[in-house]
Amino acid sequence: MKNQEGKRVRALRWLFPLALAYYEIVLRAFTLGGVFRVGTLLLLPFCCAFGGVGCLLTTLSKNRRVNYGVTAALLFLTAVPFAVEAFVYREFRIFYDLRAVLGGAGDVAAGFGSEVARLVFNLRGIFCVACFLLPGILYLLFGTAPKAIGGRDRGMVLAQSAAFYVIGVLVIHALPALSRTYGEEYSFNGAVDRFGLLTGVELDTRHALFGGDTGFEQVEMPQTLAASASAPEAEAPEASTEAVPEATEEPVVDYGYNQLDLPLDDPDGKADDATRELNAYVSTLTPSKKNKYTGRFAGKNLIIITAEAFTREVIDPERTPTLYRLATKGVQFTDYYQFAGAGTSGGEYQQVFGLLPMEGIDSFKIMTRKSYNMAINQELAIRGYQGAAYHNGTSTFYDRDETHVRLGYSDGFLANGSGLEELTGSDWDTSDKDLFEKTVPTYIDRQPFSCYYMTVSAHTPYGFDNNAWAAKHRDEVEDLPYSDKVKGYLASNLELEAGLTYLINTLEEKGIADDTVICMTGDHFPYGLDDGGSSEGLPYLSELYGYQVENGFQRDHNCWILWCGELEDEEPIVIDSPTSSLDILPTLYNLFGIDFDSRVLPGRDVFSDAPALVFTMGYDWATDLGQYIHDTDTFTPADPSATLPANYVESMKTVVRNKVRFCSGVLDTDYYGWLFWSM
Repeated sequence: MKNQEGKRVRALRWLFPLALAYYEIVLRAFTLGGVFRVGTLLLLPFCCAFGGVGCLLTTLSKNRRVNYGVTAALLFLTAVPFAVEAFVYREFRIFYDLRAVLGGAGDVAAGFGSEVARLVFNLRGIFCVACFLLPGILYLLFGTAPKAIGGRDRGMVLAQSAAFYVIGVLVIHALPALSRTYGEEYSFNGAVDRFGLLTGVELDTRHALFGGDTGFEQVEMPQTLAASASAPEAEAPEASTEAVPEATEEPVVDYGYNQLDLPLDDPDGKADDATRELNAYVSTLTPSKKNKYTGRFAGKNLIIITAEAFTREVIDPERTPTLYRLATKGVQFTDYYQFAGAGTSGGEYQQVFGLLPMEGIDSFKIMTRKSYNMAINQELAIRGYQGAAYHNGTSTFYDRDETHVRLGYSDGFLANGSGLEELTGSDWDTSDKDLFEKTVPTYIDRQPFSCYYMTVSAHTPYGFDNNAWAAKHRDEVEDLPYSDKVKGYLASNLELEAGLTYLINTLEEKGIADDTVICMTGDHFPYGLDDGGSSEGLPYLSELYGYQVENGFQRDHNCWILWCGELEDEEPIVIDSPTSSLDILPTLYNLFGIDFDSRVLPGRDVFSDAPALVFTMGYDWATDLGQYIHDTDTFTPADPSATLPANYVESMKTVVRNKVRFCSGVLDTDYYGWLFWSM
């Protein structure tokens, strides 16, 4: 009898390792899709290591009923983060770290409760919840209460846990690609993909408490092909048989550099260690050159728009003539990316501040609490610009009622709940069309003006029965060769088209279209199109794009609209090199003739001589020479026959690591405040 009891006790020691392995595998099945992957094998030793903690917690009491209750409670509680991440990935196609989940949970529940219900209360959602609850339910039905174990047994459990943990770490460090993700190239999504959620949370907690690898590595930026943006040319006219005068070379003009006299050497000795590291890194960088486009838009009005779930495929010459006009009559970006990283808030952050949102959805909050940030309105407000930030959603979502007020717009931030309802007469369901029609008259005669818009009409869901704006424009998309869901997405964007049409018409009626700049891109790809895991791929997004989406570059390609009325009288300016949302801010600084230091922004002025480079928090990157995918550690050259510079890929990896660390360092310190308030 005692022997049988002993076997039962020993078996219970493996309950939590097995349960954790089960949760990890189920999460992978519902999200990443590939259960039989290297990451699945790697998560097993960590499940055994962390499972030992569960064994210790459930054998503390001499009262076996207490241990039984603790065991059941832990099984259910442990399932919660796995289930939450499964639904987060289902909606946003990325995993959210703990800060993002905790920071956004209340907003999502309050602002989009119906969306949460849509995700959970359907056959797939209920099945997902049931799978994660299964271990707890089985234990309640058939489980045996653990009994308290002695000190010797506790020591053995701890030793076993430590041994499994060491085995897992040793395996990781034996494989360079995995070792980089675990160490200097850590990202939460990469860690969950390769090592499992448990290790991802452990690494995330470690970085939150002690910081990550913040040191910068010495490396020279490899010279790539001459970026087409370094000297943008108008499209060549069609060939003519008529005699033309012999072309003459333009004289070389020295425009100077986008560089300020910054206190990088810390003359007063007031910088802390983190600031000194940032200073040392910045001092190694080469500033970009000013150019013939520097100051081209100086003194003009500026309207920045972050369009909800917008992407290039929305634009059509017949269906969306205004969007088509803006995209083709201004600067044309043929290889632009809006990388998804932290939902809508992360997309806004990239466009407004020119940095990666390293702290997830908290990044916007953290940056606007600092003494200074690089948002362009900070400089325009000093120059007497009037205007406001607008959002036709709930003002408190993502704490925009706090963050967007601190952007420095003269009229503050107007959204539903913070004054927009007084203009629109509605607390909700304010469409993009209504947003522009009600707000443009408030600033159109107060030049120069600077305004910011975050739209909402193209927010998921995209069904004709649950999206009022999709239903409104159903007839306009009915004959398109797409599924109803894709049609619904395109239909909902017609409210944005209507709003922009009103805006352009008003600018022209007032005679100020030539004096107004519109800068617009999306916040992220339309992830609401697909609500399944990657096991099904991205069928609706692939349908919209017209090709099978297989990686982040294919998924996150987008459109950057940079338009001014006066550009319509000129040949289009075409930028063929890779660009991303991080390039928006330095480009606007240059165009508006605002002195800035290009070294303290990780993006580039696309009209400068700076080499083209786009990169993500997950360490994917692209240049004019090709694309690098971190997960597979593969570089695909743009021209397979071209010869790459020596050690090119490894050098670029180091460049990207430094830029990612810079984005993190700026958030961790008041770096811009230190630089510019100490000048």
